[in-house]
Amino acid sequence: MQAYKVKGKIDATGNLVVAEPIDIPPGNVEVIILQVANEVNSPTETPTASQPETPQKREYRTKAFKDLLENAPPVPPDFDPEQAKWEYLKEKHNL
Repeated sequence: MQAYKVKGKIDATGNLVVAEPIDIPPGNVEVIILQVANEVNSPTETPTASQPETPQKREYRTKAFKDLLENAPPVPPDFDPEQAKWEYLKEKHNL
């Protein structure tokens, strides 16, 4: 598999737009999207002190994982991601 790096953007309808031509033969490709760090927080999603503690319905720029994210159960407050990784690795490698 060959990797190419190009710049693009997601438009208002959620479509990926790549403005520069890519010199590869026609065919199926796999796309991995890395969002630029300084554009992660949009101005409409800034937290304020008056927001309630209950999670609100979010709007997603891309619709790829919308159903998965909306139907996912909430994460418990005592969840430790490092402990979860360790439990997974112990099970995987029979430790």
